[in-house]
Amino acid sequence: FTNVSRLAGGVVAYDRTLNEKAPTEEPMFKGVNYVFDGRMGRRITEDQLGTCHTCGRKTHLVTNCYNSNCHRRMVQCEYCSDSFFGTCSEGCKTRVVNSGMVPMRKKNKATTPVAEDDTAPLFEEEKKEDDESGSEDGTIYSTLDDYSSAHSTETAPLLREIEKNTAAFLPSGAHMVSGSMQGSLLTTLASLSREGRILEIGTFTGYATACFLEGAAAAGKYSGAEGVGSRDGGGPFVLSLERDRRALGVASAHLQVMADFGMGDDGAEEASKLRGDGSEAKDFDGDSISFTYDNIAGCEMLRVNDALATIEEMALGTNPTIQYAPFDIVFVDADKTRLMEYVDALVSNDRVLKKGGLILVDNVLWKGLVLDAASNGGYDSSSDEEEELSQDKDLLKKNRRARKLANKMHRFNSAVVKDDRVDVLMMNLRDGLSMIRKR
Repeated sequence: FTNVSRLAGGVVAYDRTLNEKAPTEEPMFKGVNYVFDGRMGRRITEDQLGTCHTCGRKTHLVTNCYNSNCHRRMVQCEYCSDSFFGTCSEGCKTRVVNSGMVPMRKKNKATTPVAEDDTAPLFEEEKKEDDESGSEDGTIYSTLDDYSSAHSTETAPLLREIEKNTAAFLPSGAHMVSGSMQGSLLTTLASLSREGRILEIGTFTGYATACFLEGAAAAGKYSGAEGVGSRDGGGPFVLSLERDRRALGVASAHLQVMADFGMGDDGAEEASKLRGDGSEAKDFDGDSISFTYDNIAGCEMLRVNDALATIEEMALGTNPTIQYAPFDIVFVDADKTRLMEYVDALVSNDRVLKKGGLILVDNVLWKGLVLDAASNGGYDSSSDEEEELSQDKDLLKKNRRARKLANKMHRFNSAVVKDDRVDVLMMNLRDGLSMIRKR
């Protein structure tokens, strides 16, 4: 184009200039002149040149769909703006209604367009002002973990009491319980499994066991299981192996409370009584104990000397006293020095773990020390000589053990991710959790 002129003041000022300097002159424009980025318009003539997007009527009104996720620019008559709540379609109208954001008509909105506000939306949102920062209840979150916990389903009351009992009866191992976030994940995974059959290696005080049993019961309900799951007949069932009789004594008391009173306030009250009399935890004096939860999920705790030997024997299928129907999930929270042996036993055949089943391995980040193990070529005992000058012997011994175990954990992590029999997902959750799917 070569014959281009700039309109002084823009199209918004055109009618003002026309009225002031040439009121009798026929306008060169018809209808409403719009400046789209400012959402403003100036009425030039009474002509309605637009066609309503919704009904096809002639109109001059231009607006945006009130559904903020659509925000479609459109021509829409005032009638359809009223009936569709300012949205462009039935779908967007339903979305606005379902979200509780139904608008109200702007007050004093004339049917005749008003200068410099001609294209403003006909509706405004009927809601509270969002000027204040922070959450609805004023809570300020200092970490993403705090925020995530606050926006997750609340931990069952019984689980909170299991944590307190662990701190009271086995204080040196209080940090070993799964905790709310990981516990919720274990429950969810169990509930999503095919039958809700879970094998846990390392019971401790029963926190994770309770989470798995809750999820197993849910899986049984979802799948329409008939009757209570059993060790060899299938259905929702949790088998937990533990060596420590003191820990097993505490765990069995917790699971008995869960079986009798549930995971809610009644169960929590009964669990709190375990430490209420000030007595110490009692050692488990049997070989096994069984429970039924919610009339659908079975549970058995088995005291073993060597869990790996038990798993390998189950995989062979030669001992009739420890034969179980295959499991959907195996949770390994036991001897960290033999993790690859556990994986080998579980993937060698389908007697223990079903094809496509999950192996969950806990503590795979080992206090974050796997980073040092990976970057520094592993633990070097020569570094202990310098540390002896600044640390007492007990602390030095603890640090040596932690670094050695970090090396072993790093070697396991490096080996299992290369194993073509499995797929691995490592999560930076708590002390690290690897989900290993059997192909």
